[in-house]
Amino acid sequence: MENGKTRVVVGLSGGVDSSVAAWLLKEQGYDVVGLFMRNWHDTAGTLEGDCPWYDDQVFAELVAKKLDIPFHFVDLSEQYRTRVVDYMFAEYERGRTPNPDVLCNREIKFDAFLEEALRLGADYVATGHYCRREDEVVDGKEYHRLLAGSDPNKDQSYFLCQLSQGQLAKAMFPIGDMLKSEVRRIAAEQKLATAKRKDSQGICFVGKVDLPVFLQQKLAPRRGDIVEIPAGWEGYSRRRASDPLAVQAEPYRYDLSDGRRIGEHNGAHYYTIGQRKGLGIGGHTEPLFIIATDTDTNTIYVGEGYAHPGLYRSALRIEPADIHWVSPDRALGTGESRDFSVRIRYRQPLQAARLFVEPDGAYILFREPQRGITAGQFAAWYSGDELVGSGVIAE
Repeated sequence: MENGKTRVVVGLSGGVDSSVAAWLLKEQGYDVVGLFMRNWHDTAGTLEGDCPWYDDQVFAELVAKKLDIPFHFVDLSEQYRTRVVDYMFAEYERGRTPNPDVLCNREIKFDAFLEEALRLGADYVATGHYCRREDEVVDGKEYHRLLAGSDPNKDQSYFLCQLSQGQLAKAMFPIGDMLKSEVRRIAAEQKLATAKRKDSQGICFVGKVDLPVFLQQKLAPRRGDIVEIPAGWEGYSRRRASDPLAVQAEPYRYDLSDGRRIGEHNGAHYYTIGQRKGLGIGGHTEPLFIIATDTDTNTIYVGEGYAHPGLYRSALRIEPADIHWVSPDRALGTGESRDFSVRIRYRQPLQAARLFVEPDGAYILFREPQRGITAGQFAAWYSGDELVGSGVIAE
C-alpha cells in the first residue's frame, strides 16, 4: 500500500484481457503495477510464429506505458518447467492426459507469480480471467467464493478449479463481470496496443504445439498396434446402470483379442481418449476415435463413429488425495452425497450429476453418459455459479 492506496500487481500477458483489467483497476483508484512473466524458453514442438514471448512482452510494455504504470519482468521458467511441464511429461508417460492450464494457475500465476508480486509490495494480484470472486462470512469466518464469469462464452473458472482459499484471498478478477465484446470495446476506446490482438491458444505460456514432437523431448517414439474394437463388443452390454458406482466408474479394459489390428502408431503416450486426428487410417464410413490407450503394451484401441459406446461412461472416480474443495465449508464428509453441475473439460456445458464421497475416493455419477472421460483431466463441480470443488480423474 502506497500513499494510502491498495497496491495491485497485474499479470500483464500482452493480451487484451489483462490490459483492460489494468486499466479498470487504475480507473478505480488502485496503485497498479504491471508484471510480465516469462515462463518458457524452449521452442521444440511449438508451431512457428505462435505466441512468441518477446512479442507478448513488447505489447505488455506498450500497455504499461500507455497507462503510465510501473512495469516489471520476472523469469519463472525454472518453476514452470519443474512444476508444470515435468508433471505433463510424467502424466503422458503414464498414459494420462493432464491439463497444464489448471496447473499453471495453481502453481505459477497464483503461487510463484504471487510471491514475486508480494516482493513488489502487492496487496492483491489481478489477472484477466473471466471469473468472479465473492466473499461470504459463515459462522464468523470469511470464505472466498469462486464464481463463473458473466460471459457464458468466455467463463474461465474451470481453469482456476484448484485454487485454495489463501490464493483466492489475494486474487482480483476485474473483467469477470464483463462480456468479451465490452473488453474489446474499452481497449479500442483507450487506444491500447492489444485492442485487436488475437487471444492466445494452446498450452499456457508455451502456445500451440505439435504434441508428439513436444513430448519427444522426453518420451521416445515406440511403434505399437492400433486395434479396432467393434461397437458390439460384449463388455459394453454387460455394464448396467444398476451396477455399483465402482463398476460404472471403471474404464473399459480391452485386450488384443477383443478386436482387430488395423495399423501402427508411434507411441501410445502421444494420444488421448476421444482423439480423432493423427491416426492416418482410412477405409471407414465414419471417423475413428481413440477409446483407450495402454502404455504398458503400447497399444491404442479405437472405435468407429461418434456414437461408439467405448467413448461413453456414466461415472468417474477421484482418488481421496486428489479431492479439492475450493469452498472447504461446503465439503462433503465420507458417506455423504449431493447433486452438482459438473464439467470434465473447459467449455463443456455443465452436466447434471451427483457427487458421492466414499472411503476410496469421490465418485461422480452423471445423469447422462459422458463422452471422453479421460484420466488426468480435472472434473469441477458447481452449485449454481459457484465452483465448489474439483479433482483429478483417476482412470
